[in-house]
Amino acid sequence: MAIYLPSSAEEERLALDELTPREIVVELDKHVIGQKDAKRAVAIALRNRMRRQKLSPELAEEIIPKNIIMIGPTGVGKTEIARRLAKLANSPFLKVEASKFTEVGYVGRDVESMVRDLVEIAIDNVREEKLEDVADKAELNAEERLLDILLPPSPPPRPEAASTSGGVVIDGSTALTESSSRTREKLRQQLREGKLDDRTVEIDVRERNFPSFEILTNQGVEEMDVNIKDMLPNIFGQRTKKRKMKVNEAFEYLIQEEEQRLVDMDQVTRIAIDRVENSGIVFLDEIDKIAGREGGHGPDVSREGVQRDILPIVEGTTVNTRYGMVRTDHILFIAAGAFHVSKPSDLIPELQGRFPIRVELQSLTMEDFVRILTEPKSSLVKQYTALLETEGVKLEFTKEALDEIAHFAFRVNESTENIGARRLHTIMERVLDELSFDAPEKKGEHVTIDADYVRKMLTDIVKDQDLSRYIL
Repeated sequence: MAIYLPSSAEEERLALDELTPREIVVELDKHVIGQKDAKRAVAIALRNRMRRQKLSPELAEEIIPKNIIMIGPTGVGKTEIARRLAKLANSPFLKVEASKFTEVGYVGRDVESMVRDLVEIAIDNVREEKLEDVADKAELNAEERLLDILLPPSPPPRPEAASTSGGVVIDGSTALTESSSRTREKLRQQLREGKLDDRTVEIDVRERNFPSFEILTNQGVEEMDVNIKDMLPNIFGQRTKKRKMKVNEAFEYLIQEEEQRLVDMDQVTRIAIDRVENSGIVFLDEIDKIAGREGGHGPDVSREGVQRDILPIVEGTTVNTRYGMVRTDHILFIAAGAFHVSKPSDLIPELQGRFPIRVELQSLTMEDFVRILTEPKSSLVKQYTALLETEGVKLEFTKEALDEIAHFAFRVNESTENIGARRLHTIMERVLDELSFDAPEKKGEHVTIDADYVRKMLTDIVKDQDLSRYIL
């Protein structure tokens, strides 16, 4: 996502601090069409997070996140707005479906697992950043280790072999060292030019044949804090074995080993937990599925129970993870739901109160469909054009063809289930089905998709409503 290309983490933070709500909306406009109100709401929420970080710690502690409920049908951009916001803010982001959770005591996912999953995502993100920071040093270290294997260093001269005359060394060890150094530099040059890639070397690799263990706790299957595989090497020492491989494979392996050695995982964990606590974003989808009070029993008996379990996480609590305790007081929660059957007021009052911002997303119009096809940075038209270009086929859509595709998508949404912009994916696949199949035989051709071609590919299916339910 080409929003900012800062040269350092400090510049990235500075660039983010300078983004006004209006500029945040402009960045979101590059990826999501329409939905002005929702973009304004998330832009204000993100800006408030930046404002909070500039306050004194005592006051900042008291300011709670402005959690948001997005109300709107599927496929109108709810998830995409939240995901793009997280990328823009460089924040740990997790999307979960509220309907996947069950009340404590029922079999299923425990609500605290969303925090544990968010921490794992943050750990991965920070580790990737640290690996980029040490990449050059790791490559140099791996290069030195590989050269030591290709040209083992000369043994130091024995003291008794050296004799002096008038303080001058006459054993020739200096000349030997210079010769070895020249040979090593020649090998280094050949290694960098790829001339040694097919040579075979023998290196020590770590054994990873520890058995797998699954530990069930009272917090559910996903909470397996005791990692036996990590403990065993520390107890018995890391076992290695000799393995022969090509120089280029050995180089890659040694780089990975050096990267792991250079990255301080304790520091990674500290940074990741801090990010989760101060800038984590959880997108809680399908929250309307757990709305509603139960007067009876049956499969939905735990709906209100799930709401009561989610409440402390949103209010602010401390969750135990394998990396330590994590506070949820300042994680931003963005909930979303279609609310066709239930309504936000059907949520328990305490949970409603924790989502002070409500925004309604509009259903997409035919004009929106045309814009979605062409305007976003990674629009469908750009994606399919780039895919077929790899086969040597130059693909072009006329404006009338795009209007027809949008028209068909809108009609099918109206006559069957309304799945919003997702319908464009199925329509485009159908339109380009034959061309995608025959593309390797059309190398060098220029193909123009016009309105007649779109109608030819889609009219029969759209006419037959029963068929369109299954194909489109």
